[in-house]
Amino acid sequence: MAVQASESTTTSAVSLGPAAALSCRECGTRFDLGPIFACQECFGPLEVAYDLPSGDPEGLKKQIEAGPDNIWRYAPLLPVPADVADKPNLNPGFTKLVKADRLAAELGVTGGLYVKDDSGNPTHSFKDRVVAIAVEAARAFGFTTLSCSSTGNLAGAVGAAARRAGFRSCVFIPHDLEAGKVVMAAVYGGDLVGIEGNYDDVNRFCSELIGDPLGEGWGFVNVNLRPYYGEGSKTLAYEICEQLGWELPDQLVIPIASGSQLTKIDKGLKELIQLGLVEDKPYKIFGAQAEGCSPVSTAFKAGHDVVRPQKPNTIAKSLAIGNPADGPYVLDIARRTGGAVEDVNDEQVVDAIKLLARTEGIFAETAGGVTVGVTKKLIENGRIDPAKSLVVLNTGDGLKTLDAVAPTTGPTATIRPSLDSFREAGLG
Repeated sequence: MAVQASESTTTSAVSLGPAAALSCRECGTRFDLGPIFACQECFGPLEVAYDLPSGDPEGLKKQIEAGPDNIWRYAPLLPVPADVADKPNLNPGFTKLVKADRLAAELGVTGGLYVKDDSGNPTHSFKDRVVAIAVEAARAFGFTTLSCSSTGNLAGAVGAAARRAGFRSCVFIPHDLEAGKVVMAAVYGGDLVGIEGNYDDVNRFCSELIGDPLGEGWGFVNVNLRPYYGEGSKTLAYEICEQLGWELPDQLVIPIASGSQLTKIDKGLKELIQLGLVEDKPYKIFGAQAEGCSPVSTAFKAGHDVVRPQKPNTIAKSLAIGNPADGPYVLDIARRTGGAVEDVNDEQVVDAIKLLARTEGIFAETAGGVTVGVTKKLIENGRIDPAKSLVVLNTGDGLKTLDAVAPTTGPTATIRPSLDSFREAGLG
């Protein structure tokens, strides 16, 4: 375990590129790089602090643009070794930013609407990004087993990345996940353990396992490797801005599970401004939740700073975290940027999945239905400005959550193999 640094800067036995230390988000105390996630002074969350390149933004842009077509093009800004692209990994990232003109027309957006479609990652969700960073930290700290608590997508990402990188894997999920996600997590041959309970029960179990001899040598990507893992979400911010021609979008709609993705996208945007890679201008961040698990949205609407846990009850199981660790920070970001946090019910989620598929040919999982549904709602209630640029995140593939749309989706007609039957069905 890492030790507290006595100076304002630290040195560490491991080399993770520009990562200089871990810093407490609450009190600012710094620690050597290591597998710790909570401040030993105030128990606040730790995040990676950097010695980032400075003084030559155009040179850095050229270096990035000459890099591989995956997240390793941003290696100079991430907690990874310089030779990361040469190691066996899944190489996620640089997914499509789709100019969604037909969806824009449906929603009345005139300022430019884009869908960042992360379903194109190796295991078809954004979780491949965060796991790729966590794998490098696990290598650096000498772990032999990769693990996680997961609502589904992360389990598959860890299983695949572990096999590719040569780790054993053992991941833990709620017992009642969607069948597609269970199969995708199990197919890689690692250990997959269902826990009777919801995600918060799974997460508590994993926290206990970390402190037990049974967990010796285990890297839990979203617990003891969480500071590094979270940095993978910054690459979404980097890609969006690069794909927009090195410009900040005016508005972003981001799904909320633990809240880490939203907070790290904001961190990435601020880093790009700091480095001079984009021109500084105001941007608004909006958080999206499902009504059946909306603790952050509830707190935002009530004007509270404390996020009270809820028991999840929604088809959007990838977002079903009733006690989100980064919830208070999401509230801060939404309020600081002039954004908001909103929620939609299950029926609106399904309608939004179908809307995105019908207009843009993108089949989103339920989390994508949440972001599109919330986007529609925020436009209708005047919180999103339709005359300004807008980026909506789709974080996973709809093939993982078929049960959400299957009851209301199927053949237009079933006919006999004849032209007359085709005409009778009114399809000619």
